[in-house]
Amino acid sequence: MAKDAPRVAVDVGGRRLSLSSLDKVMYPATGTTKAQVIDYYARIAPVLLPHLAGRPVTRVRFPHGVGHSQFFEKNIPPGCPEWIRRAGRDPVFPLLDDLAGITYFANLNSLELHVPQWRYEGEGPDAEPGRPDRLVVDLDPGPGTGLRECAAVGLLVRERLGGLGLDTVPVTSGSKGLQLYAVLPGVHTSDEIRDTVQQLARELTKQHPDRVVWKMAKELRPGKVFLDWSQNVAAKTTVCPYSLRGRAAPTVAAPRSWDEVEAGARGLPFGQLAMDEVLRRVDAAGDLAASLVEAEAVGG
Repeated sequence: MAKDAPRVAVDVGGRRLSLSSLDKVMYPATGTTKAQVIDYYARIAPVLLPHLAGRPVTRVRFPHGVGHSQFFEKNIPPGCPEWIRRAGRDPVFPLLDDLAGITYFANLNSLELHVPQWRYEGEGPDAEPGRPDRLVVDLDPGPGTGLRECAAVGLLVRERLGGLGLDTVPVTSGSKGLQLYAVLPGVHTSDEIRDTVQQLARELTKQHPDRVVWKMAKELRPGKVFLDWSQNVAAKTTVCPYSLRGRAAPTVAAPRSWDEVEAGARGLPFGQLAMDEVLRRVDAAGDLAASLVEAEAVGG
């Protein structure tokens, strides 16, 4: 009979947690352990938490690390502590607003944290989704393209959204592509925002048919960047800035500067960032996506 995994009792912000299997390898290619994942989330929490605030969190769990089975989890799991705030009825989502909550879910092998473009108004079963306070344009490279092509299309999107009075924040997804966020005043519905971004995608496809595609059909994507407008649908989520990804290496959805994106579009080195790199960048320059949460705080 296998022995129970050793557990370690810790105090996180006044909450008592029991952590298990800290030496479990979560990323075999790099040997990154659960202890290192929990440490990353503890150190990144000051900039991550504002991006999670008020948003229902869907987790992607990897019980045995990346390369094995994984699953999305929306509902709070059995045994979830009462002090973790909840919102909604079916499913009942967690609202993560402190380090203890993040640590609890990291201990459950929740590597990825995904959120929608709206926040709940209130909490508990009677909480209602608010109107979106931001939009996202997800640039997904098709076969034969990569982050360089996404960067070039990202410049086109920035120009178009700038014409609407929207400032954009670029985030490399930690997977393959690039995401662009813009703050909204919270007066439009998800359907209205989806339609606006879809129209932008269609127009850019018409203007740049050799570089951009707006339709989801896989057979249309080789050699082009898919401009995914559907991430603005109310029921959909996008990986949260500063979340880890369940890829071969512990890469992160990392906010970037436009100087980096412009350099990438010119063919200079521009790639996805690993968790150690992101921690160093935040230590040196803070949150490059701070304008998103600062604007939300003022508007909210």
